[in-house]
Amino acid sequence: MKNFKLIFMLAVAVGLAGCQSKVEYGDATEVETVNENFGSSDLQAIAAKMVDSMLTFPPILVMTANDRPIMFVDKIKNKTSEHIDTESVTDSISNKLLRSGKFRFIDMTKVDAVRKQLDYQNNAGMVDPSTAISFGRQIGAQYMLYGNLSSIVKQAGSTKDVYYKMTMRLMDLETGLIEWSDEKEIRKVKSKSFLGL
Repeated sequence: MKNFKLIFMLAVAVGLAGCQSKVEYGDATEVETVNENFGSSDLQAIAAKMVDSMLTFPPILVMTANDRPIMFVDKIKNKTSEHIDTESVTDSISNKLLRSGKFRFIDMTKVDAVRKQLDYQNNAGMVDPSTAISFGRQIGAQYMLYGNLSSIVKQAGSTKDVYYKMTMRLMDLETGLIEWSDEKEIRKVKSKSFLGL
């Protein structure tokens, strides 16, 4: 019985030693293929493709030649069966467009916070009226950028095929005309080995 306890404790110690984990920093731009789900590499590829497409589209080149149009970006709709943080995709595209110097943006996600601050400045009686920002002075957006992320998943035996498609459009808010549209496709295939690994 004593030998059994000793063997058991030795087995547990060896097992625990083999379970130690190690955390390291990785390259955020490196291709990540941990699984077939939507990941950081897909987000980066989609953001780069959409921004490059928009900035090189001839009518957009004309539109931004002597002006920095004002737009707002609507949150990208997730039409996949996965939980995907489409706000991150939206943020990446917005940041790349803003950094291009070709567009200016209105952040529609902060409208309520701005309204509260303006109400406080103008109605609380605690802010010097000469420094309070007036209501009704904000500039309206001229364009809306919006899009959808969808997927098709197929599985046959040990092979799983996932197809993603991101579609984006730029709409002129005054006319309702679509000034630009494009899509980016990504396909991932996961095959299990003979041993299921």
